[in-house]
Amino acid sequence: MLYKLWRSFIKEILLLKRDIGGIVIIFVMPLLLIVTITLIQDSTFKNLEGSKIPIIFIDNDKSEVSKNIKKELENSKTFQLLTNFNEKSAQNAVFSGEYQMAIVIPENLTKDLNSNIEAKVEKIVSSFGLETDSAAAPKAASKAKDIHLYFDPATNAGFKNSVMNSVNKMVFEIENKKIYKAFQDQLGTTENLEENKNLISFKEITPKKGDAEILPNSVQHNVPAWTLFAIFFIVVPLSINLVKEKSQGTSVRVRVSPTPYFIHILGKTFTYLIICIIQFLLMVAVGIYLFPYMDLPAFDVSGKMFQLLTVTLFAGLAAIGFGVLLGTIADTQEQSAPFGATSVVVLAAVGGIWVPVFLMPEFMQHIAKFSPMNWGLNAYYDIILRNSGIGNIAKELALLFLFYLAMVTISIFYERKKNAV
Repeated sequence: MLYKLWRSFIKEILLLKRDIGGIVIIFVMPLLLIVTITLIQDSTFKNLEGSKIPIIFIDNDKSEVSKNIKKELENSKTFQLLTNFNEKSAQNAVFSGEYQMAIVIPENLTKDLNSNIEAKVEKIVSSFGLETDSAAAPKAASKAKDIHLYFDPATNAGFKNSVMNSVNKMVFEIENKKIYKAFQDQLGTTENLEENKNLISFKEITPKKGDAEILPNSVQHNVPAWTLFAIFFIVVPLSINLVKEKSQGTSVRVRVSPTPYFIHILGKTFTYLIICIIQFLLMVAVGIYLFPYMDLPAFDVSGKMFQLLTVTLFAGLAAIGFGVLLGTIADTQEQSAPFGATSVVVLAAVGGIWVPVFLMPEFMQHIAKFSPMNWGLNAYYDIILRNSGIGNIAKELALLFLFYLAMVTISIFYERKKNAV
């Protein structure tokens, strides 16, 4: 039995040697993908940190509130303010895509805000039966003012929400200070405003390794993601080789030989598992040794290599099972190659390789749970980002192995039924 398995393994190696170009593509394509995409993502983050986004700022108020907003925007080190526009020209410039956004401060914003606050404070103080410093009749509240925000239609929704939340926070803090100041004036207190800081603030608690914080980076996400993509892309050459065996008569000789068909499948499994391991090791080598020379964070696998190799083996089994099923069912290379490539891309998209699952619509999040790529990706993330052990990823490993068994079992039954005499 072992000798037959060995001979089946040798047969697969000989088949692969006939298509050296295809094997090179299997190894080189993922490496190009991981380097290109990681560079793009890392460059994007660095650009956001190191350079300023030009935005149009129109100040029609030219008073305290607008000056405070302008100062906060300038101090954020994110925006470069352009002021030589009117509202109409700003709208045209933004909607045409020349600039990402424009902020227009309305006239009399400070004056009307002060009037509104004073009117409300006087009303509140008088409702408690307290005498105010002002003997005049209560002031009427002015109509609420709108700060106009114009966004390029192509602007990302996350960027819009971030800017709007920042502006809201600035305005809220300005209003709070003014309300507190108005109460001081009405009640005649002299407490220092600077002593009244926020009573509640946010503090992010991150995992630590020694004294250093562990901060996720683009490398930690891209290496496992594109390793999985590379592993599943072996579906294409595997299914093509199975179809070739049918067209060249190899499958007939396998069926009439005394070797069981499952030995033939096991030979393919061992052969392509070796390819998966090599792919993984190449990806890790790029992350460890090449990325630091490209001004990217190094991929840290210290103490995690065994766990990562285990996930790779089980992910490889799942990919091989899918490739075996596709090659068994397909009759021509024209069927197996396009369908294999397309299905891998779909599984990658659904599994969270390109877009994080939590950003997907709710029904797509449920569908993602059935993608073997999602199981593998979660297992990789648990090890790399959450420092989990084998026991914590047992569920994902079991799902990947069961997927392999299901695909191979269906393939064997299909092969038997199709060739039954």
